[in-house]
Amino acid sequence: MNEAAVKKPVSVKKTILRVLLYFVVLDVCIITLYPYFAMLCTALKSRVEIFSPNGTILPITALWSNFIDIWSRAPMAKYLLNSILIAGGSTLIAMLCGIPAAYALARMRFKGQTAFLGFVIVSQMFAPVVLLIGIYKVMMTLGLTDSILGLIFINAAFNQAFTIWLLRGTFMGISAEMEQAATIDGCNRLQSMLRVLLPVAAPGIVTTLIFIFINAWNEYTVALCLISTDTNKPLTVGINIFNGYNMIEWQYLFAASIFAIIPVVIMFMAIEKNLVSGLASGGVKG
Repeated sequence: MNEAAVKKPVSVKKTILRVLLYFVVLDVCIITLYPYFAMLCTALKSRVEIFSPNGTILPITALWSNFIDIWSRAPMAKYLLNSILIAGGSTLIAMLCGIPAAYALARMRFKGQTAFLGFVIVSQMFAPVVLLIGIYKVMMTLGLTDSILGLIFINAAFNQAFTIWLLRGTFMGISAEMEQAATIDGCNRLQSMLRVLLPVAAPGIVTTLIFIFINAWNEYTVALCLISTDTNKPLTVGINIFNGYNMIEWQYLFAASIFAIIPVVIMFMAIEKNLVSGLASGGVKG
């Protein structure tokens, strides 16, 4: 009887705590997802309903045609292609430069290594908007203003420090003995990195790649200042075509914004299993 009396309050306490936890998680999910829900509802409304004083959050009649109309009212396909080129190109350059740099910092010892790591961390403190004037002058000198190639280089540069820091932690979390064993089997340093280290570090590499892609995909300020030709604009800047001087076409603006979100959501769903392990491996203290 005494054991049952002791266990019962403990069980009730755990149940109450679990219910409270579920309520907290539910509230967080609602707060996080509500803006997207409101955006979808607005994208399905007509212009008259959006500006109606008696309007509700839910559309009276869902106009799915809004998602089709944006493709004829703006060069959405071109904007989408530009964003894919910019995000994909900058991710490729950042990874090609970041992997060897992170490997060198994780496996080699050289003079000034600590100072270099400090520089990598400090460089993350500067937002592109702070350096916008300097970036514009450099791009103008190189003849890369109003070009997709210029945005690729800029996004790759600003994501380089993050790439190096996260991948360095990933590589340091992998035992160096595996590479030493490959060296004994006849592999040189490059072969041991490509055949042994990179496959083991795949979760961290995929996680880093996705974050770089998302950062480049969402970049807005630099692209807004550098790109003036409509056909060279990425999706984040191009959808401003629905934001006119006299009127904002909210239904089309939100419909285009949903299209801009879809690729990021798909990529997150694709790497969800590797995301936690990748971030954990990248957070190893070195």
